[in-house]
Amino acid sequence: MSQAAESSGELPTVSFSSFIVSLATSAMTHLGEGPDGRLDLELAKQTIDLLSLLKEKTAGNLDVEEDKLIEAVLYETRMRYLERSGNAPSP
Repeated sequence: MSQAAESSGELPTVSFSSFIVSLATSAMTHLGEGPDGRLDLELAKQTIDLLSLLKEKTAGNLDVEEDKLIEAVLYETRMRYLERSGNAPSP
């Protein structure tokens, strides 16, 4: 955030990408990646399902970068969910 935005109390501009990153951060926090390390698989799954729904509903309306971002976020959060839930495939 810029110093001007900080001093005036303005929030950063909201974009689709920042929204996706916010949801990804929430999912990872629920997967125990936050400062307190608490795990809440139900909330993590719900957030991942929301990301999946957004991908489905925005199909064909995203630019290349937004599409790559949501794909990467879904892959990473799903893999982490599988690890944390004990359902990760064996190597």
